This record gives sequence, C-alpha cells and structure tokens, in this order.
Amino acid sequence: MKAFYEVGYRFFRMPWEQGPRDELVHLVEGGRIQPCRAIDLGCGTGSNAIYLAQHGFDVTGMDYAAAAIVKARRRAAAAGVAPSFVVGDFTVPHSISGSFDFLVDYGAFDDLTPAARDRYTETLLALSHAGSRYLLWCFEYHMRWWEHLIPFFPAPLTPDEVQRRFSQDFEIERIAGKSQGQGAGWPPGWAAYLMTRRTCAQHDKER
Repeated sequence: MKAFYEVGYRFFRMPWEQGPRDELVHLVEGGRIQPCRAIDLGCGTGSNAIYLAQHGFDVTGMDYAAAAIVKARRRAAAAGVAPSFVVGDFTVPHSISGSFDFLVDYGAFDDLTPAARDRYTETLLALSHAGSRYLLWCFEYHMRWWEHLIPFFPAPLTPDEVQRRFSQDFEIERIAGKSQGQGAGWPPGWAAYLMTRRTCAQHDKER
C-alpha cells in the first residue's frame, strides 16, 4: 500500500488533492477552532496543513509517503508559509512525540486495517491532552458483498465504529455526513466528526 502512495504522489495528482477541506474551513473561519498547536495526520501534499499555517496555527503535517512530503514542502514554500512536515507512520508507537491542541485526519484512519486502527488510537491519545480537539473525516458504511472480494480494499468505518473506538476518551459530535444507501453510487456513506478529549473527571464519571 505504501508503494501505491509513493508512486501516486510522485508521478500523479491524486484525486483527493483538492485544497483545504470544507469542514476544516468552516470550523476555522467560523471561529470554533482558534489558532493553536495542530497536527495533520496523513497530511498528503499538505493542503490542510498549509491552510492552517496561513491562519496562524503552529502546525505539523505527517505522512508516511516521502513523495507526499516533498510535494507538501514545495507547496508550502510557494504559499509563503512554513509548517513542519515530517515523514512518519502514526501506527508505530513513538514515531512522533508532543502534545497538540488540534488534530486533523482526512481519510487516513479509514485506510487502515483493524489492527492498525488500534495502534493509531494509541498514538492519538499520546499526542492529545484534555480539551484537545480531533477532526476526523472518514468513509462510513457497511461494506457491500462485492467489496469483500476486492484484494486490499480498505474497509470503511462501520456506522458504530467511531463511538466504539473513541467515546471512552472523547466527546463526539457528528458535524457532517451523508448516507446514500447500499444501492447508490460510491461512496455509499461518509461522515465528519469533531471530538473533544475528555478530562480525567469526565472519564471517571462515565465509567
């Protein structure tokens, strides 16, 4: 899978290279997310990280595809901003350290296997603190029968997976999404969530 992204970013424009994403723009320009220390997990060629840097954020972009990071640095220089871009794998413990106020993921978490999603969650907790915000955009639907037959097809999140994986540590708000039904085109469903890391007192109260 890594080779696919390396080749794609090096020689092509990937279909998701579309500039900063709508949900992020609405949160920032609507004032819900103020300038702070931020990280874009799976930043690709840096559109979201560059946008955040242009709006006063101290931002780090991370991706495991070195070709994507080369493009991101080039684009940031052309835009006149200097976010930090690093090559790293957020499913590997301690691949990056620090504590961030705002964490962004557009389409990285749902590209992982279930075991890698477990490791990702550990990294997310290590990089966040009480009150940190986490913006997650994901494909979300029950896989259709024929999708199970496609080799290496990344399984989308099931409709209950965000609650199951994150509700113990985060307050969860679904801020956007669409479900088109199993007979519709692709993708059948997607969602965007804004989560807030719970304090220890909130965590203990829920237990």
